[in-house]
Amino acid sequence: MRADLEIIAQWIQPGSHVLDLGCGDGTLLDFLQQEKQATGFGLEINPDHITTCMARGVSVIEQNLDTQGLKNFDDQSFDVVLMTQALQAVRRPDRVLEEMLRLGREVIVTFPNFAHWRLRWYLMRRGRMPESKTLPYRWYNTPNIHLCTFKDFEALCHSRQFRIMDRSVVDGQHRNHWFSQLWPNMLGQIAIYRITRQEDIQ
Repeated sequence: MRADLEIIAQWIQPGSHVLDLGCGDGTLLDFLQQEKQATGFGLEINPDHITTCMARGVSVIEQNLDTQGLKNFDDQSFDVVLMTQALQAVRRPDRVLEEMLRLGREVIVTFPNFAHWRLRWYLMRRGRMPESKTLPYRWYNTPNIHLCTFKDFEALCHSRQFRIMDRSVVDGQHRNHWFSQLWPNMLGQIAIYRITRQEDIQ
C-alpha cells in the first residue's frame, strides 16, 4: 500500500469496526480486513470504485456526504472513522468532522497541505493558484473546495476541543521523510491526523 495508508493501518487496532468515508477502490479496507481482522464498510460515490470494492469483498454503500450526510448511522457505532484525501472536497469539513466523531471513538483524516513550500513559491513567482502532483487541478475545475494547512486544521481542532492523538506527514509520493516531520507546515505535502473528543481520553 501507499505509505500514508500504511501509517493509518498502524494506528488501527486488530478487530476494529471501521467506516471509511470516500473509500475509493477499497484498498485500505481490504488490507484491514485481511491483516487486522477488521469489520465495517466504506462509503463511495464513484461507480467504478464501488464495483472494485465489491470484487474485493469490501462492503460498500453508495452515499454522498454533502447531500445525504451521515444521519443513517447511530452514535458511536464504529471504533474508527476514516477519510483519506477527501476532507477538502466536502462543503463543510467542520461539520463532517463533528459527524465522524459522533459515529466513532477515533477519527483519522488525511488532506493536502496548501502551505507546502513549492505551492508558496509557485504562487509568489507566478501570481496564480498553484498546481502540483498533489493538487493537479485548475482553480475553476478543482474538486478541492476547502484547502487548508497543518496550522489551519490544528486551529479548528483546538476551537472544537478535538484532541489530536497522532500526527504524521508524507510527501507527494506518499513517502515518510524525517525532515518533513521537523517543519510539517512548510515541508509536508500530505497531512495525516488521528483525533478524538477530549472527553473520550481516559
